[in-house]
Amino acid sequence: MNPVESKLTPGLYLIATPIGAARDITLRALDILAAADVLAAEDTRSLRKLMDIHGVALGERLLISYHDHNAIKVRPRLIAALEAGKSVVYASEAGTPMISDPGYDLARATVAAGHMLISAPGPSAAVTALTLSGLPAERFFFAGFLPNSSTKRKSAIRELAKVPGTLILYESPRRTAAMLKDAAEVLGGDRPAALCRELTKKFEEVLRGTLAELAEQAAERTLKGEIVVLVGQGDSGNVREIDIDRALQTALEGHSVRDAADMVAAELGLKRRPVYQRALELAKGAE
Repeated sequence: MNPVESKLTPGLYLIATPIGAARDITLRALDILAAADVLAAEDTRSLRKLMDIHGVALGERLLISYHDHNAIKVRPRLIAALEAGKSVVYASEAGTPMISDPGYDLARATVAAGHMLISAPGPSAAVTALTLSGLPAERFFFAGFLPNSSTKRKSAIRELAKVPGTLILYESPRRTAAMLKDAAEVLGGDRPAALCRELTKKFEEVLRGTLAELAEQAAERTLKGEIVVLVGQGDSGNVREIDIDRALQTALEGHSVRDAADMVAAELGLKRRPVYQRALELAKGAE
């Protein structure tokens, strides 16, 4: 029997959709789209367009919108379909469900209710960017979107400073220059990085360099499209005095001398006392 014609086992199917090129969808995802009883999507228009491109008919089946703003209301309806023995598909607007995506709560509710959860893997902007960055891929940490304000963003970056691997971040094109500037100040401008834009689309672009170089480039141009920023792991060798001073000056902008010293000592893996003494000197010099 052709898999497209077979009936799916009841459960929630998470399908990855293309982040750009429509032909990046998998054959299995198309089979699931063709056979599922109920379809849910973060963006129904995007899914309908994708189905039309690949000749998958919706027919009389339900196509339900499911996103951050209506999830609380719609989720019980989808769980009820599972209770009735239906097969339900959920598709992100682009990429893999649950990666910076409202599908997480739906998947969690499905598991809590005792129903099957099935993943049909495929495109992911984070992993695609990692493969193009030229940065080490043995270890990596996906941090999603950072806070909007510079103060909170710097605090979040400090927490990521000692992650033993490549950092992967999503960012709005309007905030990318500011985020790179903050990252350069907190992590050090010479830290290797990459900026990936419009992946698998017509205007795909990958910029590689140091955080300082990328921050400068981003400040000089208007960026558009979906953006992924990757930052290589910091040097685990001896910490330079200039790096300590830079970290302390940044920390002192929003914290007391004591708290700034604690943060920087923990961030750089240094003894607290000399860092505290240096923080006192910098604070006194700024008065």
